Amino acid sequence: MAALFVPSSSSLFVSRLPSSSSTKPTPLFSNSGQACGRKLYGGIGVPMKKGRSSFSVTNVATEVNSAEQARKIRAKESQRPVYPFAAIVGQDEMKLCLLLNVIDPKIGGVMIMGDRGTGKSTTVRSLVDLLPEILVVAGDPFNSDPEDPESMGVEVRESVLRGDTLPVLTTKITMVDLPLGATEDRVCGTIDIEKALTEGVKAFEPGLLAKANRGILYVDEVNLLDDHLVDVLLDSAASGWNTVEREGISISHPARFILIGSGNPEEGELRPQLLDRFGMHAQVGTVRDAELRVKIVEERARFDKNPKEFRETYKSEQDKLQDQISSARSGLSAVHIDHELRVKISKVCAELNVDGLRGDIVTNRAAKALASLKGRDTVTPEDIATVIPNCLRHRLRKDPLESIDSGLLVIEKFYEVFN
Repeated sequence: MAALFVPSSSSLFVSRLPSSSSTKPTPLFSNSGQACGRKLYGGIGVPMKKGRSSFSVTNVATEVNSAEQARKIRAKESQRPVYPFAAIVGQDEMKLCLLLNVIDPKIGGVMIMGDRGTGKSTTVRSLVDLLPEILVVAGDPFNSDPEDPESMGVEVRESVLRGDTLPVLTTKITMVDLPLGATEDRVCGTIDIEKALTEGVKAFEPGLLAKANRGILYVDEVNLLDDHLVDVLLDSAASGWNTVEREGISISHPARFILIGSGNPEEGELRPQLLDRFGMHAQVGTVRDAELRVKIVEERARFDKNPKEFRETYKSEQDKLQDQISSARSGLSAVHIDHELRVKISKVCAELNVDGLRGDIVTNRAAKALASLKGRDTVTPEDIATVIPNCLRHRLRKDPLESIDSGLLVIEKFYEVFN
C-alpha cells in the first residue's frame, strides 16, 4: 500500500537521539510560524512571499512557436496522471531529500530504503510536476546546455566553436526510469556498425544515459540491479560522461544526472561503491496510525476514481510548492556558510571515520539548499542538524551490530562537536 495522503501541518524534527541522551532535538518548523507568513507544504515550513515568485526562465535565440507549445500541451494532457506531491503526507525525510536535490542537483541524488508499500516509487514519480525548466538546445538528444560547455554534446560544442546560432528552448527537467531488465546497449546507447562501415559515419542511437543528461535517473529496486549495469552507472556518475566503444569506434557524450534509487533492505544491500555515489540516504517506514492509514486508502481511492479531478484539488498547493523551489534555486548562490561551521562539519566526518570527502561536500551543499528553501542566506546549526544524518549515515564503516539506517551515531557526534 503506497504511503500517500494529504499534507498535514506536522513539524519536521531532527533525528531523535537515544532516550538516554539529555540533549533533545528541536523542531525546525512549527505551526506558530503560520502567523508570520509561513506555509507548510509536505511537512516543510518555508516563509512565503505574497504573489508568485519572480524567478523565471526566459527563452533565448529562437522562441518556441505556437505549434511547439500546442504539442507540449497535448503531450501533457495525454500522459498518465501522476499522484500530486503535495497530496503526500508523512515521509518528511524522503520528501526533504528529494526537494533539496531538485534545488541543488550537485548534491548527488538520494538513496531511499524502506518497507515495501510505503510509497517510495510513487513519491519519486510525483516529483515530475515540481521539476523546474531548463534551457536546452532544440533537437539535441543529450539535452545540451547552450551556456555550459561541460554539458554539451560534441556536435553542439563544434557548432558553438564555429559561431553558429543555436535554436534554444525551455523544457522541464527529464526524469528517466531505468528498468531492472534493461540491456547495457539500451542504457549506454548503440553504434550502427553497418552504417559506419558502408557510409563512414558514426551513427549513434542514444540510450537512457543520454536522455537523463541534466535530469534525473531513477532506479527502482536498485539493490537488485545487475552488476554490469551498476558498473556502467558508477563510471558515468564518476566522470559525468558516457563512452560507447564498438569495433574500434568510440563515441562519448555528457551524462550528468541526479541518481535516485529506491529499494527494500530485505532484498539485499548495495555495493559500497554504488552506495557512496548517492549524495543522501533517506529511510521510510510504514505508517502505524490507524486514522492516517484510513486517510491513505480514501485518498488513493479518490485518485484512482478520477485522477484529473483529484489533481485539480491540489493544484494551488502544487503551484505554491513550485514557487518555493524556484525561489530557492534562484537564491541558492547567495547562501553562505560560516568557516567555523564548515570546520565542525569536517570534524564530525573525521571523528566518524568517514572515507573520502564526499560526506563533507554533500553536507555543506545540503545545508545551503535547506537554508535557501527556508528563505535565508545564512546556514545555521539547525540546518546542518537536519541534513547531516542523511548525508553521512550510509558512508559509515558498517558495524555488524549497527543498522545503516539509524543515523544515531551521526546525530550523537553532531551534538558532541556542536555542543
